[in-house]
Amino acid sequence: MGRYTFKLPDIGEGIAEAEIVAWHVKVGDRIEEDGRIADMMTDKATVEMESPVTGTVIEVAGEVGDTVAIGSPLVVIEVEGEVSEGPSTGSGRAEVAQEPSRTPTHTPLVASEVETPSPSSPPIQKPAQAELVEAPPAAPKPKPQPHSSAKVMASPAVRARAAELGIDLADVRLAEDGRVRHSDLDGFLAYSGAGGYRAPGIKGEDQQVKVIGMRRRIAENMAASKRNIPHFSYVEECDVTALEAMRGQLNEHRGAKPKLTMLPLLITALCKALPQFPMINARYDDEAGVVTRYAAVHLGIAAQTPAGLMVPVIRNAQDRNLWQLAAEIARLAEAARSGSAKSEELSGSTLTLTSLGALGGVATTPVINRPEVAIIGPNRIIERPMFVPDGMGGERIEKRKLMNISISCDHRVVDGWDAASFVQALRQLIETPVLLLAD
Repeated sequence: MGRYTFKLPDIGEGIAEAEIVAWHVKVGDRIEEDGRIADMMTDKATVEMESPVTGTVIEVAGEVGDTVAIGSPLVVIEVEGEVSEGPSTGSGRAEVAQEPSRTPTHTPLVASEVETPSPSSPPIQKPAQAELVEAPPAAPKPKPQPHSSAKVMASPAVRARAAELGIDLADVRLAEDGRVRHSDLDGFLAYSGAGGYRAPGIKGEDQQVKVIGMRRRIAENMAASKRNIPHFSYVEECDVTALEAMRGQLNEHRGAKPKLTMLPLLITALCKALPQFPMINARYDDEAGVVTRYAAVHLGIAAQTPAGLMVPVIRNAQDRNLWQLAAEIARLAEAARSGSAKSEELSGSTLTLTSLGALGGVATTPVINRPEVAIIGPNRIIERPMFVPDGMGGERIEKRKLMNISISCDHRVVDGWDAASFVQALRQLIETPVLLLAD
């Protein structure tokens, strides 16, 4: 018998450590070659670690939420037969990119090392302690539903894991292709721990949920944004009656093109207004004291996913037409929800648009996606009676569709006058939608 020590490989340039966000093995488990060991999160990606050997796990390197330095032992596996000393290739797979403000880097994973038992070999963690390491809490098994897991597409490994966790695959949110993957199960578990995806009839109980992984990153980013940026918000009401009518007409004649929501129209309006207000489409490096104003609009679209809030980026939004914007929004949103978004699709935004759709409320005060200097939030469309010109010098009461536009800005970079002027320019485009289609 020999001991194989799997050391955390180099998973990106400049990365010194990674956080354990999920264990897929514990001490005493048998693991097959290419079996899942753990999910490790850096500030750039969540990487799935796989075993290069078959054997029994005898030591692990900590609990969920702990950090492990690159090159440090992650697990020790007892293998059968003689094992020669020397490097062996570890493997990992990037699942979900996290940090939108960093440059993505992909570096091949490096070798782990094989060791034979030695009195001087220091243990990573005693088995008694290792037994305390638990996977994320499993979602309670839901009551039988009219639909069945058997009708959901999934690999045998995913079905076996779902059965072990007591998850009905039919209750997991599916990607467009209808297939459930390991990342979908991870999202289901994470969202269940946060109070989502609860099966009907399950009584609420007090829970202590450890803040790890993406939720920790979101917490850190939001805290840093509010701590470092003096926010101010401005809200204006816009009449979107004509815009909604135009959207309906475009959808009636779209043919095979994707259906238009309000977002592509708003993005087009943003891109037309921004050249007059370059201070809005900018990023502020407060350490260097430099504001970079961008000619291109790389628009972040805040998207809620089972794992938490993510911000996929539409590159060069100013060069896309309405249909191209609609297709790209749908593609990026699905990639974010399914965990297949690449790190370059989640980084480099110059301005963010955040929308809660029908839940948008009357007004919002969104938190800036640092190091950007502004974030824009359209709110819910409501119908109200309004006084409108009757064409004969008087007024009449008419039912109109109204929507508030909110903007939060970094007051170190954007003055109140600039923010108000920008929103008024945006309002003019929204209320006169023919201008959106003019060159």
